[in-house]
Amino acid sequence: MIKIIFKNLSSSEMAREATEEKILGLVEKFEDLRKSRIQVTLEMLNSPLQAGPDLFNVKVQIAGARYAGLRIEKSAPSLYVALADVSDHLLEALNRFGDKRRVVARSKARRWSHKIATPP
Repeated sequence: MIKIIFKNLSSSEMAREATEEKILGLVEKFEDLRKSRIQVTLEMLNSPLQAGPDLFNVKVQIAGARYAGLRIEKSAPSLYVALADVSDHLLEALNRFGDKRRVVARSKARRWSHKIATPP
């Protein structure tokens, strides 16, 4: 389930579609994400007291199932650039998450086979 929240930013169908497209692309690659709750916050950071360019912030939080607790946040001068940065970083984090699990499983298997192979 994907939940998109707009903060200090008017809701836009184009931004919503772009966000869903990026996140659903990752869900297709990582099947375990289908069981997770994914919350995406699209935010505009702008100080009313200081003049300057707008800064857009995109935050992705994953709760439930295998990738619980994963949180990625990126900022950029454009909402779509920040969204692309988050998508790329999230892909790397999800790959790393899977690698860690595989390494732990291999090391347990090696320890187990070593205990069986060693005579008492």
